Amino acid sequence: MQISAIAQPAGDSDADTVAVGIFEGEGAPPQAPAELGGLITSGEARRSFKSLALTHAGGKRWLTVGLGARKDFTPERARVAASVVAGRARELSTRTLCWEVPADGDQAIAGALVEGTLLSDYRFDLHKSDPEDREEDAPPKHLEALLIAGGDGLGDIVAEAALVGEAVNRARDLQNRPGNDLTPTALGEYASTLGAEIPGLSVEVEGRERIIARNMGAFACVAQGSAQEPALITMRYDGTGGGDSGGPTLGFVGKAVTFDSGGISLKPGPKMAEMKFDMSGGAAVIEAVAAIARLKLSVKLVAVVGATENLPSGRSVKPGDIVTAANGKTIEVNNTDAEGRLVLADCLCHAVELGAERIIDLATLTGAVIIALGSTYAGLMSNDDELAAAVTAAGERSGEIVWRLPLHEEYGELVKGSYGDLDNAPEGRKAGTIVGATFLSNFVADVPWAHLDIAGSAWDLGRPYVGKGASGYAVRLLVELARSFAA
Repeated sequence: MQISAIAQPAGDSDADTVAVGIFEGEGAPPQAPAELGGLITSGEARRSFKSLALTHAGGKRWLTVGLGARKDFTPERARVAASVVAGRARELSTRTLCWEVPADGDQAIAGALVEGTLLSDYRFDLHKSDPEDREEDAPPKHLEALLIAGGDGLGDIVAEAALVGEAVNRARDLQNRPGNDLTPTALGEYASTLGAEIPGLSVEVEGRERIIARNMGAFACVAQGSAQEPALITMRYDGTGGGDSGGPTLGFVGKAVTFDSGGISLKPGPKMAEMKFDMSGGAAVIEAVAAIARLKLSVKLVAVVGATENLPSGRSVKPGDIVTAANGKTIEVNNTDAEGRLVLADCLCHAVELGAERIIDLATLTGAVIIALGSTYAGLMSNDDELAAAVTAAGERSGEIVWRLPLHEEYGELVKGSYGDLDNAPEGRKAGTIVGATFLSNFVADVPWAHLDIAGSAWDLGRPYVGKGASGYAVRLLVELARSFAA
């Protein structure tokens, strides 16, 4: 989709369809044609949020969408409104859609209209034998172009929103690829391609031998059950030009279990196919780092992604086995389906070793977070109030909201091992999400750290602009967080 900002009113553009939002208690914008005003006066165009109406004027289609009360209108509501409009526009065989930014709408609203349109236009057809196969009179699957009309000064925000939205959709592509296609090796190769394409971004991929040589016994034990080679993916970006940006070195860490059967502690069969999504944290980290580099943000960043399969075999780690992580801590593996925290443990150690001064990890870690928070919020746990506040604020700006859950020294008692230092899966059902984060806290030394459990948000998020399947959750949040630390 071609996306750009224009200075002239939407009605003067070459778009075949124009979208106009209307607020409660307000009429049509001054530049709208009389036909649209008549639509509002007649009551056919309602102002309630997401209500749609259509008229024609000046050789164009004019779509109105209700925005509700102006005081309640936020960038997140703009994303939703944009997705509703985009869906109707495709039904009308729209090629070029032009949004008239609501009066007094700021740059964040313009960016949100881009994101909502772009994300809702996403389709995953990679494995369709004929992705273009459709009935002769069927509407097009995608918009060809999006224009944002809102006067001068929107060019940069529109371009940046398009870049980030495309990164989210690429993360969704990674998530949606099945395990026989997106192996750990394939994910490493993809990351390496990004490193070759994007100036200032370097990528290193290491396999099983190097993981073992790094004393990453926790990561290696998860990988040993699969014939597929694991991949330790390290990405580096220095947007400071080698100088002192005044800000900390950020560390992003992502879990990328490209298929999770549960290992010897085998998962139930129903919905196991969804376990291709267990690499969603790694996908978000890879694409967020790529977007940050493309935006040329003035931050210094290291990212670590641990990619592996978790499968049962004669070589698999067994319940009761004891392994040693890179920082020397021993772990009783009492449930092989609690493998994500084992992978992350060594990846967090590696981020600390690489000099990360603020660490954020992302993982589809626990089903318990879905019980606690559903899909609305991701779970946030942190050892640092300032970093937790920065992550929360980035989530508010991006629409990828998080809810902080507590960490307390008493939870530390739950993860103590009987025969090793730590137990990866304590018995009982107490505070499952918090216990997972408490386990991870043992591998960040004294570095400020935040853990995001995105198991409820990574797919089937249910918001109109992403719907079913992969959501690309946290790409936008991580980009916003990096912006907040940029010089």
